[in-house]
Amino acid sequence: MEMGSLKRKSEEVEAEAEGFSQKQQKKENGCVTLDDEAAACLHDVSYPEGFVVPPSSSASAGEASEPAKKFKFTLDPFQSEAIKCLEKAESVMVSAHTSAGKTVVASYAIAMSLRNNQRVIYTSPIKALSNQKYREFKEQFSDVGLMTGDVTIDPNASCLVMTTEIWRSMQYKGSEVTREVAWIIFDEVHYMRDRERGVVWEESIVMAPKNARFVFLSATVPNAKEFADWLAKIHRQPCHIVYTDYRPTPLQHYIFPSGGNGLFLVVDEKGKFREDSFQKALNALVPAADGAKKKDSGKWQKGLIMGKAAEESDIFKMVKMIIQRQYDPVILFSFSKRECESLAMQMSKMDLNGDDEKINIEEIFWSAMDMLSDDDKKLPQVSHMLPLLKRGIGVHHSGLLPILKEVIELLFQDGLIKCLFATETFSIGLNMPAKTVVFTNVRKFDGDKFRWLSSGEYIQMSGRAGRRGIDKRGICILMVDEKLEPSTAKMMLKGSADCLNSAFHLSYNMLLNQLRSEDGNPENLLRNSFYQFQADRAIPNLEKQRKDLEQERDSIIIEEEDSVKNYYNLLQQYKSLKKELRDIVLSPKYCLPFLKPGRLLSIQCARNDEASPSFSIEDPVTWGVVLNFQRVKNVSEDDASRKPEGSDYTVDILTRCRVGADGVAKKTIKIVPLKEPGEPVVVSISISQINTMSRLCMVIPNDLLSLQARENTLKRVLETLSRFDKEKIPMLDPEEDMKIESSSYRKVSRRIEALENLFDRHEVANSPLIEQKLKVFHMKQELAAKIKSIKKTMRSSTALAFKDELKARKRVLRRLGYVTSDDVVELKGKVACEISSAEELTLTELMFNGVFKDIKVEEMVSLLSCFVWQEKLKDATKPREELDLLFSQLQDTARRVAEVQLECKVEIDVDSFVSSFRPDIMEALYAWAKGSKFYEIMSVTPVFEGSLIRAIRRLEEVLQQLIQAAQSIGETELESKFEEAVSKIKRDIVFAASLYL
Repeated sequence: MEMGSLKRKSEEVEAEAEGFSQKQQKKENGCVTLDDEAAACLHDVSYPEGFVVPPSSSASAGEASEPAKKFKFTLDPFQSEAIKCLEKAESVMVSAHTSAGKTVVASYAIAMSLRNNQRVIYTSPIKALSNQKYREFKEQFSDVGLMTGDVTIDPNASCLVMTTEIWRSMQYKGSEVTREVAWIIFDEVHYMRDRERGVVWEESIVMAPKNARFVFLSATVPNAKEFADWLAKIHRQPCHIVYTDYRPTPLQHYIFPSGGNGLFLVVDEKGKFREDSFQKALNALVPAADGAKKKDSGKWQKGLIMGKAAEESDIFKMVKMIIQRQYDPVILFSFSKRECESLAMQMSKMDLNGDDEKINIEEIFWSAMDMLSDDDKKLPQVSHMLPLLKRGIGVHHSGLLPILKEVIELLFQDGLIKCLFATETFSIGLNMPAKTVVFTNVRKFDGDKFRWLSSGEYIQMSGRAGRRGIDKRGICILMVDEKLEPSTAKMMLKGSADCLNSAFHLSYNMLLNQLRSEDGNPENLLRNSFYQFQADRAIPNLEKQRKDLEQERDSIIIEEEDSVKNYYNLLQQYKSLKKELRDIVLSPKYCLPFLKPGRLLSIQCARNDEASPSFSIEDPVTWGVVLNFQRVKNVSEDDASRKPEGSDYTVDILTRCRVGADGVAKKTIKIVPLKEPGEPVVVSISISQINTMSRLCMVIPNDLLSLQARENTLKRVLETLSRFDKEKIPMLDPEEDMKIESSSYRKVSRRIEALENLFDRHEVANSPLIEQKLKVFHMKQELAAKIKSIKKTMRSSTALAFKDELKARKRVLRRLGYVTSDDVVELKGKVACEISSAEELTLTELMFNGVFKDIKVEEMVSLLSCFVWQEKLKDATKPREELDLLFSQLQDTARRVAEVQLECKVEIDVDSFVSSFRPDIMEALYAWAKGSKFYEIMSVTPVFEGSLIRAIRRLEEVLQQLIQAAQSIGETELESKFEEAVSKIKRDIVFAASLYL
């Protein structure tokens, strides 16, 4: 077992729902298979270590009560099984194919929460899906609210639909909802593996209230059990896995070879790969013309897009055949926005709708577009789309106007669009299946290179094929234009879904929010992350380290080891008692009256030989002179629960220090003995760093700013001390001078005296090599401690991932003044805490450098556009001179931030970081903030309308975060400026309301 007594319970799921009881069943591989191919499923459950499983009789107690929601259709076994888990008030992960009906489980969880007067949160990965789900749930239950960042509707509702980012933010801010929520539903939880945003899911799950229960809805993932094991471990509660590979509508997979005229069935509805048919398909592939080398992208440059007038393109032939065979509606997936539109334009001769449908489409289209201004209705994207839609052909990608995308979704759901060209984002979200899915390409560009589709991507998109209750089978067609190895095809068509692997990574916003939060602890977040959980399963390396260290330890031989060990242990006891005594003497109530300016203190300092083992009979000390002391934490002096009390105070002292660079911070300061080389520096030390307090006081000059004044003062300290022998420097007597009458002080003093007598009589006390032997023995003890630590790590699985990066990032935050050395969040840190939609450090630096105060609102909007625009444009308009100067300022700031990170050992490519801020839409956003019409901006900006709208909406999100940031530090002037910026950009088509609301 991976988790001690974590138990696995495989349950054969019986088809108890209405209609299944009379059907013939047979058991196969621990699951129930129904002869009529009804949906069998596997049910597992993960229990936390030490969990006592209730007897089965009580487990079914919840099933007797009236169901929270009745459905008009017979539930599949996986739905019934998941609902039983909900009624037992236990978390469940439902892993099933797209369109299998996972939302039924979410609906029941909401109904159950409302029945029990509990609050429920439904999170989704994207705003558009949140809007759609809000509409869907609002129709079922009235008590539903929505929070997406763009829109807030009824935030006090019992059921709240929101994006995962909003939920994360609410948890960090300690929202009232987090204390009231009983159930949290994470839709599309497989998003957790997303390279950029997946970490948000992990944070949200780890930080979720401990008394909450969870519903996870996921595409099929092979390691669902591992995910449930993790949830059970971190939240100390059972987590069920209800898994089904069943597709309500079986799929047939065909290949359409480029230049050919027919389809070849390569995987039948029973999942069998047909080798002979696959070879026939490849043989039918028309090779590219001699000398015409195909691009690595594998695009259908020749036949797909550039078909001659006399010769039908492959895509036209494909759609024509689909319509003739009545395989429509069809979704044709393409992997670029431009190709999507280009392919749709190939259909200009095709008309798939009758007159009544055309009238219907026009009415729906214009009733949606009525919320746009007359100017916006004339946008080319709007005017060009209607003729296409009326012919039953649609386009769906992220570059479309959001309102246009939504109207196309609604038309597709109503069956008025027969042929939809879409990018893969259409495969995420609302249940919008078709009879047929076509892959216009089997290769995609993933940001770095062109590659074959993964089996997981293929499974996700092909899941849109086959409408439950309408089609006997769904059809998937791959258009192939280059030789495809059988192994590659099998992997794609028959491979397993992608594993749910953690994409956890650290961010400064996360780190600062954790440090600021009352219960926050970055180390705990890391320790409880799914990333850590997966990493801990690879422990063999720790085993090797343990063996190597044991070998090194056993190779160290010390003469008279037993006697040396005894002496070493006495010495450690002595040091411990001396520290205990010092803590009593230096408790604020005793020492504060004596920390007056001018008093000479003995303080701890750095060793002369830092390369030697960290052991010496006496700890090195030096001297300094008190200048001042102050309280650093707002706590009561009588608060006995705080240990040590002295940590609440710092003392400013003048002493000698070695100042140098270590490649991590700009400079390091180490206190050294007064006679050693170094500089006279005023440093703040905690009271616990004081060794002893002398009776000696001296007058210190009022001005110690100059180096000479500080140097002269330290000379006077040395002169004062030189009047006495080292052992005879007059020290404050704890009992006579400081009037300490505590019994614990007297008790510790007596134990120290007894130990000193033992030292004098010890058999190795006068050995000439005793110090050397003690150092070697100390080294052996350190090895033993490391071995012990590794053993503990292996037992408790706490080999913390990201440990070094965490330290490095904390160094960055200290260097830049976001946190103190004690990890207390400063003003800068409070600002960065609020910024989660843009690069927080660079943006905070610009704010504190006064950049936003000195520029016009329009210029500020233009500058902020560089934080939200990520697409690369070849022919972007170069910004005017004043905007270009601002961009240079941004680049300089970004470079400084990146260089500090590099110095602090954070892995970062400085040039890539600086170039991630792009000026491509600075002019467009300047014009928008100035009041220009959207169509005017589009006429001079070479980007998709939807992409620009998304950037402006994200910019508004950043501005809202900056308003919060300015509020948190009392910057009312900046707050007003950010609010004015919001009012200038939040208008017209860019913020047109969703059709789902």
